Amino acid sequence: MPVQSETIRYRSGDTNLQGYLSGDPHTPTPRPGVLVVHEWWGCNDYIRGRAEQLAERGYTALAVDMYGNGQTAHTPDGAGALMNAVLGDLETGQARLRAAYDLLAARDDTDAGRIAAIGYCFGGAVVLHAARVGLELAAVVSFHGALGSFHTPAPGGVKARILVCHGAADALVPDSDVDAFKAEMSAAGADYRFIAYPGALHGFTNPGATENGTRFNLPLAYDADADRQSWQDMTALLDEVFGQ
Repeated sequence: MPVQSETIRYRSGDTNLQGYLSGDPHTPTPRPGVLVVHEWWGCNDYIRGRAEQLAERGYTALAVDMYGNGQTAHTPDGAGALMNAVLGDLETGQARLRAAYDLLAARDDTDAGRIAAIGYCFGGAVVLHAARVGLELAAVVSFHGALGSFHTPAPGGVKARILVCHGAADALVPDSDVDAFKAEMSAAGADYRFIAYPGALHGFTNPGATENGTRFNLPLAYDADADRQSWQDMTALLDEVFGQ
């Protein structure tokens, strides 16, 4: 099916945001929407490529800008500063994600009643937080995302179906966080699935992860098998939720 992609500018409060929209604006039937939230590096080519992949599968996908002005980073120090600025002001972060949600939902080529969110690393934490606070999402998928909670949902408070795609050898997400996440989701009565891919390290879906791990001495690595399997697990969930 034809896919068109474009940089799209929007706002949250006083902040200019620069996302990347991919879909089929001429579709005769509105398509389910998917928000794609970036790693700590920002909304870069990798994340834009994921939006394009989703569009090719029949979704209207919006790669979200959580940092403002399309900022990206190329070093851990720069990425950490951008990420921590958002995590240190979650009210602003939630507003930026909400602005992206509202933009996507308002489009004629998007079915506003069928929207999901996926996220990578930092983005995984963002979309899990969105599920915890009750953003109107049908499904949420975290790829090698941080699992720590900034909001404990009440029983019945998590409405979205949740899939966590986790590297079993991820040294940046401690086992205690995994255990706490599972306990939190169970207590909330959430419909969630947690998959740990054997031998996979943090960043396992990003083909640039191994180079970044070597360059910056970080426990990151790409894993083609885990990348392929986790994408299949995600698409199976979205197909089920949206009846694609």
